[in-house]
Amino acid sequence: MPRDDGIHPDLRRIARFLPPTSVTPRTLWVMRGLEKMFVPAKKGVEALTLTSGRSVRLCRAVGNDGPSAALLWIHGGGYVMGKPKLSDEFCLRLNRRVGITVAAPEYRLAPGHPYPAGLEDCYAALVWLASLPSVDATRVAIAGESGGGGLAAALAFLARDRGEVSPALQLLSYPMLDDRAASKPSVAHRYRLWNEPSNRFAWTSYIRGADPDVAVPARRTDLAGLPPAWIGTGTADLFYDENIAYAQRLRAAGVPCQLEVVDGGFHGFDRVARSTPVARQFFDRQCEALRKALS
Repeated sequence: MPRDDGIHPDLRRIARFLPPTSVTPRTLWVMRGLEKMFVPAKKGVEALTLTSGRSVRLCRAVGNDGPSAALLWIHGGGYVMGKPKLSDEFCLRLNRRVGITVAAPEYRLAPGHPYPAGLEDCYAALVWLASLPSVDATRVAIAGESGGGGLAAALAFLARDRGEVSPALQLLSYPMLDDRAASKPSVAHRYRLWNEPSNRFAWTSYIRGADPDVAVPARRTDLAGLPPAWIGTGTADLFYDENIAYAQRLRAAGVPCQLEVVDGGFHGFDRVARSTPVARQFFDRQCEALRKALS
């Protein structure tokens, strides 16, 4: 595929200036430091601490007569970086547009904390969210982007298997689902914001000595009984093929799955170009899926 072809017209201008973002052991700590420096907290978001010691950022639903529907939003970062505060603005948008409670948990990151540490943190936050008196436990969704989307997919398995909470929807935005893609040869396409070297480093850091058949969502064989899914992905995203394949496997297992494909969408396009028509439409589709599942 040519280096600069295949980008959506709304995104071509900003795509020219975006790096592929190679995350390595050396650059990881720099990126984490930048996250701390340049991300101010947003008003309307509460910072709470759970009994586990992990924090969660909470946007409460307003104007509801009774318990509200809720969403657990898991931030991205390839399992190795990211902070829930990075999602404050996005969570507030969902909170106001859909009228639901939105919680974004802090979770432990690889390589210091490989699987299943981060996943267990997300599970503890899900159980906590569903137990809030202001939340209707029958109307709770799980969601995430990139590595957070991979964690949300893994969380769907954990919730199914433990039976404490039954999510009404798993909303996965360009999720990071399959470590086997990291071993494929590089192609000529210049992937924006997440590339093959980053993918290899992140998966190696996350799995470490774990059994990939358990730790990696796309390697799981029994998909029956998972929550209905919404998967959004772009054709210029490194994860496009694995996202399509996972959607097909969900449907084959009898799990309802809505697939939203953005022609020419690169990784994280809806965040870095949120004012473009294609990004606004992507957000609209997410909100529609949540309204339908949580009504």
